Amino acid sequence: MQYHVDGALVSREAATVSVEDRGFRYGDAAFETCRAYGGEVFAWDRHVRRLRNTCETLGMPDAVPDDLAVRVAETLDANDLDDAYVRVSVTRGVQPGKLTPQKEVDPTVVVVVKPLPRGGLDGERIWDDPAVVQTVKTRRVPSSAIPADTKTHNYLNGILARLELRRVSNAGYQPDEALMRDLDGTLQEGTTSNVFFVDDGVLKTPSRGELLPGITRELVLELAADESFPVETGTYGLDDVRDADEAFLTNTTWEIRPIQQVDGLKVGGGPITALCQRLYDERVEAHCYD
Repeated sequence: MQYHVDGALVSREAATVSVEDRGFRYGDAAFETCRAYGGEVFAWDRHVRRLRNTCETLGMPDAVPDDLAVRVAETLDANDLDDAYVRVSVTRGVQPGKLTPQKEVDPTVVVVVKPLPRGGLDGERIWDDPAVVQTVKTRRVPSSAIPADTKTHNYLNGILARLELRRVSNAGYQPDEALMRDLDGTLQEGTTSNVFFVDDGVLKTPSRGELLPGITRELVLELAADESFPVETGTYGLDDVRDADEAFLTNTTWEIRPIQQVDGLKVGGGPITALCQRLYDERVEAHCYD
Protein backbone atom coordinates (compact mmCIF):
# COMPACT_ATOMS: atom_id res chain seq x y z
CA MET A 1 0.00 0.00 0.00
CA GLN A 2 1.03 3.59 -0.67
CA TYR A 3 -0.22 6.68 1.13
CA HIS A 4 0.03 10.36 0.23
CA VAL A 5 1.96 12.39 2.82
CA ASP A 6 2.61 16.10 2.30
CA GLY A 7 2.43 15.95 -1.47
CA ALA A 8 4.34 12.72 -2.08
CA LEU A 9 3.39 9.07 -2.40
CA VAL A 10 5.23 6.90 0.11
CA SER A 11 4.95 3.28 1.19
CA ARG A 12 2.63 2.55 4.11
CA GLU A 13 5.65 1.58 6.22
CA ALA A 14 7.35 4.92 5.54
CA ALA A 15 4.23 7.05 6.03
CA THR A 16 4.91 8.97 9.25
CA VAL A 17 4.38 12.39 10.79
CA SER A 18 6.53 14.26 13.30
CA VAL A 19 6.01 13.72 17.02
CA GLU A 20 5.83 17.53 17.17
CA ASP A 21 2.88 17.65 14.79
CA ARG A 22 -0.09 19.30 16.49
CA GLY A 23 -2.42 16.64 15.12
CA PHE A 24 -0.46 14.13 17.21
CA ARG A 25 0.08 16.40 20.23
CA TYR A 26 -3.40 17.86 20.61
CA GLY A 27 -5.72 16.35 18.02
CA ASP A 28 -5.44 19.75 16.33
CA ALA A 29 -6.53 18.55 12.91
CA ALA A 30 -9.47 18.04 10.59
CA PHE A 31 -10.36 14.89 8.69
CA GLU A 32 -12.92 13.38 6.36
CA THR A 33 -13.77 9.75 5.74
CA CYS A 34 -14.92 9.24 2.16
CA ARG A 35 -15.76 6.31 -0.05
CA ALA A 36 -14.64 5.77 -3.62
CA TYR A 37 -16.89 3.82 -5.98
CA GLY A 38 -15.67 2.94 -9.45
CA GLY A 39 -12.67 5.22 -9.02
CA GLU A 40 -14.74 8.28 -8.07
CA VAL A 41 -15.07 9.65 -4.55
CA PHE A 42 -18.80 9.84 -3.82
CA ALA A 43 -20.14 13.21 -2.59
CA TRP A 44 -16.63 14.68 -2.79
CA ASP A 45 -17.85 18.29 -2.93
CA ARG A 46 -19.78 17.83 0.31
CA HIS A 47 -16.81 16.25 2.07
CA VAL A 48 -14.43 18.99 0.97
CA ARG A 49 -16.92 21.66 2.05
CA ARG A 50 -17.15 20.14 5.53
CA LEU A 51 -13.37 19.72 5.70
CA ARG A 52 -12.88 23.40 4.85
CA ASN A 53 -15.53 24.40 7.39
CA THR A 54 -13.73 22.42 10.10
CA CYS A 55 -10.39 24.00 9.20
CA GLU A 56 -11.98 27.45 9.27
CA THR A 57 -13.40 26.77 12.73
CA LEU A 58 -9.91 25.67 13.82
CA GLY A 59 -8.49 28.98 12.62
CA MET A 60 -6.61 27.63 9.60
CA PRO A 61 -8.98 28.44 6.71
CA ASP A 62 -6.35 28.01 3.98
CA ALA A 63 -4.97 24.67 5.18
CA VAL A 64 -6.82 22.48 2.65
CA PRO A 65 -4.66 22.33 -0.50
CA ASP A 66 -6.23 23.19 -3.84
CA ASP A 67 -4.94 19.94 -5.34
CA LEU A 68 -6.42 17.69 -2.66
CA ALA A 69 -8.63 15.88 -5.19
CA VAL A 70 -5.54 15.18 -7.30
CA ARG A 71 -3.72 13.73 -4.30
CA VAL A 72 -6.66 11.43 -3.58
CA ALA A 73 -6.81 10.30 -7.20
CA GLU A 74 -3.06 9.64 -7.24
CA THR A 75 -3.34 7.54 -4.08
CA LEU A 76 -6.17 5.45 -5.52
CA ASP A 77 -4.25 4.96 -8.78
CA ALA A 78 -1.00 4.07 -6.99
CA ASN A 79 -2.84 1.29 -5.16
CA ASP A 80 -4.86 0.22 -8.21
CA LEU A 81 -8.11 0.81 -6.32
CA ASP A 82 -11.50 1.72 -7.77
CA ASP A 83 -13.59 0.90 -4.70
CA ALA A 84 -12.03 2.07 -1.48
CA TYR A 85 -12.14 3.71 1.91
CA VAL A 86 -10.49 7.13 1.69
CA ARG A 87 -9.42 9.19 4.70
CA VAL A 88 -8.05 12.70 4.30
CA SER A 89 -6.37 14.41 7.27
CA VAL A 90 -5.22 18.02 7.53
CA THR A 91 -3.30 18.96 10.68
CA ARG A 92 -1.95 22.34 11.76
CA GLY A 93 1.49 20.87 11.20
CA VAL A 94 4.69 20.95 13.21
CA GLN A 95 4.87 23.81 15.71
CA PRO A 96 6.55 24.45 19.08
CA GLY A 97 5.05 22.58 22.03
CA LYS A 98 2.71 25.32 23.20
CA LEU A 99 -1.06 25.07 23.41
CA THR A 100 -1.61 28.40 21.64
CA PRO A 101 -1.04 27.80 17.93
CA GLN A 102 1.11 30.05 15.81
CA LYS A 103 -0.61 32.24 13.23
CA GLU A 104 1.43 30.85 10.35
CA VAL A 105 0.32 27.36 9.34
CA ASP A 106 2.28 24.78 7.36
CA PRO A 107 -0.27 21.96 7.36
CA THR A 108 0.43 18.25 7.26
CA VAL A 109 -1.83 16.61 4.67
CA VAL A 110 -2.26 12.84 4.58
CA VAL A 111 -4.37 10.61 2.33
CA VAL A 112 -4.92 6.99 3.40
CA VAL A 113 -6.83 4.38 1.40
CA LYS A 114 -7.81 0.75 1.78
CA PRO A 115 -9.85 -1.57 -0.45
CA LEU A 116 -13.60 -2.01 -0.07
CA PRO A 117 -16.07 -4.08 -2.10
CA ARG A 118 -18.06 -2.66 -4.97
CA GLY A 119 -21.04 -0.57 -3.99
CA GLY A 120 -24.17 0.48 -5.85
CA LEU A 121 -26.88 -1.80 -7.19
CA ASP A 122 -24.53 -4.72 -7.90
CA GLY A 123 -22.44 -4.22 -4.77
CA GLU A 124 -22.17 -5.86 -1.39
CA ARG A 125 -22.42 -4.48 2.13
CA ILE A 126 -19.25 -4.12 4.16
CA TRP A 127 -21.11 -5.26 7.28
CA ASP A 128 -22.23 -8.84 7.86
CA ASP A 129 -25.31 -8.28 10.02
CA PRO A 130 -27.66 -5.53 11.15
CA ALA A 131 -26.23 -3.46 13.99
CA VAL A 132 -26.59 -4.19 17.70
CA VAL A 133 -26.75 -0.82 19.44
CA GLN A 134 -26.25 -0.04 23.12
CA THR A 135 -26.98 3.20 24.96
CA VAL A 136 -24.00 4.51 26.93
CA LYS A 137 -23.58 6.87 29.87
CA THR A 138 -20.96 8.99 28.09
CA ARG A 139 -22.74 12.10 26.85
CA ARG A 140 -22.18 14.01 23.64
CA VAL A 141 -19.96 17.05 24.16
CA PRO A 142 -22.20 20.14 23.88
CA SER A 143 -21.73 22.30 20.82
CA SER A 144 -21.12 25.29 23.09
CA ALA A 145 -17.89 23.53 24.17
CA ILE A 146 -16.77 21.97 20.88
CA PRO A 147 -18.78 22.90 17.77
CA ALA A 148 -20.74 19.85 16.67
CA ASP A 149 -20.22 20.58 12.98
CA THR A 150 -16.45 20.10 13.20
CA LYS A 151 -14.85 16.76 12.36
CA THR A 152 -11.50 16.77 14.16
CA HIS A 153 -8.87 14.25 15.21
CA ASN A 154 -9.98 14.64 18.82
CA TYR A 155 -12.32 11.64 19.15
CA LEU A 156 -11.95 11.08 22.89
CA ASN A 157 -15.70 11.46 23.43
CA GLY A 158 -16.44 8.59 21.04
CA ILE A 159 -13.56 6.49 22.36
CA LEU A 160 -14.94 6.66 25.90
CA ALA A 161 -18.35 5.63 24.58
CA ARG A 162 -16.87 2.66 22.70
CA LEU A 163 -14.97 1.60 25.84
CA GLU A 164 -18.34 1.33 27.57
CA LEU A 165 -19.38 -1.17 24.91
CA ARG A 166 -16.35 -3.28 25.74
CA ARG A 167 -17.41 -3.43 29.39
CA VAL A 168 -20.91 -4.71 28.56
CA SER A 169 -19.79 -7.16 25.86
CA ASN A 170 -19.83 -10.88 26.50
CA ALA A 171 -19.89 -14.09 24.51
CA GLY A 172 -23.51 -13.62 23.48
CA TYR A 173 -23.71 -9.83 23.30
CA GLN A 174 -21.36 -7.77 21.15
CA PRO A 175 -22.68 -4.25 20.43
CA ASP A 176 -21.54 -2.67 17.16
CA GLU A 177 -22.27 0.93 18.04
CA ALA A 178 -22.86 3.17 21.05
CA LEU A 179 -25.94 5.37 21.08
CA MET A 180 -25.21 8.77 22.62
CA ARG A 181 -27.38 11.45 24.23
CA ASP A 182 -26.82 15.09 25.09
CA LEU A 183 -26.56 16.42 28.65
CA ASP A 184 -30.36 16.58 28.90
CA GLY A 185 -30.76 12.94 27.90
CA THR A 186 -32.00 13.68 24.38
CA LEU A 187 -31.11 11.18 21.65
CA GLN A 188 -28.29 12.43 19.41
CA GLU A 189 -26.21 9.94 17.38
CA GLY A 190 -23.78 7.03 17.40
CA THR A 191 -20.07 7.49 17.91
CA THR A 192 -19.44 7.31 14.15
CA SER A 193 -22.98 7.28 12.78
CA ASN A 194 -26.29 9.07 12.62
CA VAL A 195 -29.50 7.34 13.64
CA PHE A 196 -32.87 7.14 11.87
CA PHE A 197 -36.04 5.36 12.93
CA VAL A 198 -39.53 4.81 11.56
CA ASP A 199 -42.66 5.45 13.60
CA ASP A 200 -46.10 4.86 12.05
CA GLY A 201 -44.76 5.31 8.55
CA VAL A 202 -42.78 8.49 9.29
CA LEU A 203 -38.99 8.50 8.91
CA LYS A 204 -37.49 10.37 11.86
CA THR A 205 -34.00 11.51 12.86
CA PRO A 206 -32.69 13.86 15.55
CA SER A 207 -32.41 17.48 14.45
CA ARG A 208 -28.95 19.03 14.14
CA GLY A 209 -28.58 19.96 17.86
CA GLU A 210 -25.33 18.50 19.18
CA LEU A 211 -24.72 16.02 16.37
CA LEU A 212 -22.28 16.03 13.48
CA PRO A 213 -24.11 16.81 10.20
CA GLY A 214 -23.35 13.51 8.51
CA ILE A 215 -22.99 13.44 4.73
CA THR A 216 -24.94 10.18 4.42
CA ARG A 217 -27.61 11.55 6.79
CA GLU A 218 -27.94 14.58 4.53
CA LEU A 219 -28.26 12.41 1.43
CA VAL A 220 -30.90 10.15 3.01
CA LEU A 221 -33.00 13.19 3.92
CA GLU A 222 -32.71 14.47 0.34
CA LEU A 223 -33.61 11.09 -1.15
CA ALA A 224 -36.64 10.82 1.14
CA ALA A 225 -37.76 14.32 0.16
CA ASP A 226 -37.46 13.41 -3.53
CA GLU A 227 -39.74 10.41 -2.93
CA SER A 228 -42.18 12.57 -0.96
CA PHE A 229 -42.62 10.15 1.91
CA PRO A 230 -43.08 11.59 5.42
CA VAL A 231 -39.88 12.77 7.10
CA GLU A 232 -39.43 14.50 10.43
CA THR A 233 -36.43 15.91 12.30
CA GLY A 234 -36.97 16.67 15.96
CA THR A 235 -36.17 15.98 19.59
CA TYR A 236 -36.45 12.36 20.70
CA GLY A 237 -35.75 10.14 23.66
CA LEU A 238 -34.39 6.61 23.90
CA ASP A 239 -37.84 5.05 24.03
CA ASP A 240 -38.64 6.54 20.62
CA VAL A 241 -35.98 4.46 18.93
CA ARG A 242 -36.42 1.44 21.22
CA ASP A 243 -40.12 1.28 20.34
CA ALA A 244 -39.68 2.12 16.64
CA ASP A 245 -41.09 0.01 13.81
CA GLU A 246 -37.73 0.19 12.02
CA ALA A 247 -34.36 1.82 12.69
CA PHE A 248 -31.03 2.21 10.91
CA LEU A 249 -27.64 3.87 11.16
CA THR A 250 -25.89 5.90 8.48
CA ASN A 251 -22.28 6.76 7.78
CA THR A 252 -20.04 6.89 4.73
CA THR A 253 -18.60 3.37 4.99
CA TRP A 254 -21.64 1.54 6.36
CA GLU A 255 -23.97 3.52 4.09
CA ILE A 256 -27.34 2.44 5.54
CA ARG A 257 -27.18 -0.30 8.17
CA PRO A 258 -30.39 -1.61 9.80
CA ILE A 259 -30.47 -1.76 13.60
CA GLN A 260 -31.20 -5.24 14.85
CA GLN A 261 -31.70 -4.26 18.48
CA VAL A 262 -31.33 -1.35 20.87
CA ASP A 263 -30.40 -2.08 24.49
CA GLY A 264 -31.44 -5.71 24.00
CA LEU A 265 -34.84 -4.80 22.51
CA LYS A 266 -35.52 -6.02 18.99
CA VAL A 267 -36.16 -3.38 16.34
CA GLY A 268 -34.98 -4.42 12.87
CA GLY A 269 -35.33 -3.07 9.36
CA GLY A 270 -38.41 -2.87 7.19
CA PRO A 271 -39.86 -1.44 3.98
CA ILE A 272 -38.70 2.15 4.52
CA THR A 273 -35.19 1.04 5.47
CA ALA A 274 -35.06 -1.14 2.36
CA LEU A 275 -36.35 1.72 0.21
CA CYS A 276 -33.70 4.10 1.56
CA GLN A 277 -31.01 1.49 0.83
CA ARG A 278 -32.24 1.05 -2.73
CA LEU A 279 -32.44 4.79 -3.36
CA TYR A 280 -28.94 5.27 -1.98
CA ASP A 281 -27.56 2.41 -4.09
CA GLU A 282 -29.21 3.92 -7.16
CA ARG A 283 -27.61 7.30 -6.44
CA VAL A 284 -24.18 5.70 -6.10
CA GLU A 285 -24.70 3.65 -9.27
CA ALA A 286 -25.76 6.66 -11.29
CA HIS A 287 -23.01 8.96 -10.07
CA CYS A 288 -20.08 6.55 -9.99
CA TYR A 289 -20.64 3.50 -12.20
CA ASP A 290 -22.84 4.55 -15.14
